[in-house]
Amino acid sequence: MVGKPSRSVIGSVVLAGALVLGMTGCSGGSGSDSVKVGLITKTDSNPYFVKVREAAQAQADKDGAQLIALAGAFDGDNEGQVTAIENMVGQGVKGILITPNSSTGVLDAIKRARDAGVIVIALDTATDPEDAVDATYATDNKAAGVSQGKWVKAAIGNAAPQVVMLDGTPGGTVDTFRHDGFLEGFGITNGSPEIVGQESTNGDQTKAQTAMENILQRAPRINALYTINEPAAAGAYQAIQSAGRANQITIGSIDGSCTGVADVKAGKIGATVMQFPAKMAELGVQAVVKYAKDGTKPTGFNDTGSQLITDKPMPGIESKDTAWGEQNCWGTAGS
Repeated sequence: MVGKPSRSVIGSVVLAGALVLGMTGCSGGSGSDSVKVGLITKTDSNPYFVKVREAAQAQADKDGAQLIALAGAFDGDNEGQVTAIENMVGQGVKGILITPNSSTGVLDAIKRARDAGVIVIALDTATDPEDAVDATYATDNKAAGVSQGKWVKAAIGNAAPQVVMLDGTPGGTVDTFRHDGFLEGFGITNGSPEIVGQESTNGDQTKAQTAMENILQRAPRINALYTINEPAAAGAYQAIQSAGRANQITIGSIDGSCTGVADVKAGKIGATVMQFPAKMAELGVQAVVKYAKDGTKPTGFNDTGSQLITDKPMPGIESKDTAWGEQNCWGTAGS
């Protein structure tokens, strides 16, 4: 996933061997009375989370707040995120925005933070249970999966489906919701005979390419492909192209990065479902600042929207083309 060009991040050190610290600058928010807002992402290198950090920094600057941005050292680094939560509570943040690596792995640390009077807001990835945090700002990933599934099913027409599922990380809520949504939209279930291959890729391009190469050897008549995200779709496409099947397999995905939209425009991905991470971050920062000012706490799940992007629209399925996608990739246009 590659978003729009990132702004510079001031300072970057490894903390406790498992945590990446990037404390960003803040215009107008460096005084002792400025609101401190914590942001903890899954990593600091994934372009999706770079976009989240950029948007959070911009909103903090606008609101005169101080953003403290930390990240796990790698995708799945629960220990690093726990350390980050404890670090931020110690620094006196009013609220923590977190994209949890695990829906359950950081719950104890979140509870301790909330017990200390810090509000905690999940971005992008919900906790399990959802009310382990004060509020969530995220894509309705089930709905995004349904959109992908409906489009892929319509795109293959009357052909007998032979579906491959390139999943993300087993057990993650995002992975589960997208997977289940795709099946619902496509009109099949786990265990359906139409599913001829399934692999976990952790959303990684290289792993997805290897998985697809192996599946193509076992199931050469594949015609429909679900991918957890656009890096997985890009890796799968490389394998499919190398096998000479680029025009025979319909690929759907979810993310909506500028690179992903470009891949749709180039015909590598048939359609992708765009998310709006900048909106998640902006709303999260605004909520913490409001809480600091008047004690109002955000609540519940707040859907930041999704949008199917394709240059091959299907009857009865709402979509926008790649021209619109190029203007709105990873922005704030979600409803």
